Amino acid sequence: MDIREEAEEAAVRVASSILTPLGYTYSISTEATADEENGVTLMISGPDARFIIGDEGDKLDDLQYLVNRLLQAEWETAPRIRVDCDRYRERTEAKLLRRARSRAERVLQTGRPLQMEKLNAYQRRLVHNELAKMPGILTTSEETDSRFKRITISRA
Repeated sequence: MDIREEAEEAAVRVASSILTPLGYTYSISTEATADEENGVTLMISGPDARFIIGDEGDKLDDLQYLVNRLLQAEWETAPRIRVDCDRYRERTEAKLLRRARSRAERVLQTGRPLQMEKLNAYQRRLVHNELAKMPGILTTSEETDSRFKRITISRA
């Protein structure tokens, strides 16, 4: 059994140990995480998806945090586990990247810099990587100690 398969099994066990006592009806499948070598995505689905996702994904973020912390406490070399529910993260990330590209196109047209809403580190990485593919665009994150920061999109 390779590291990815071990991580999958352990992550499913951990997520189930959190969700089952809460009384949710769900199923879990696993997928390879596209942007990480040994990364695993737990894909949760079921009639209680909206409760697992929470408001703007806050419960899903909490579940992902707990799964990763519990795995790392048990298994020092545990790969990062991504938790998604009914493809919520996939949809919201696609929307975020569409907004970022749209703003970058406006910057190219007007020459005026624009800012994104406050984003967490993962979202900022997605935006920086996506807009790095656009010639003539420069992205910078604000310098603050806050966990959530704005990205400024300007001409290069």
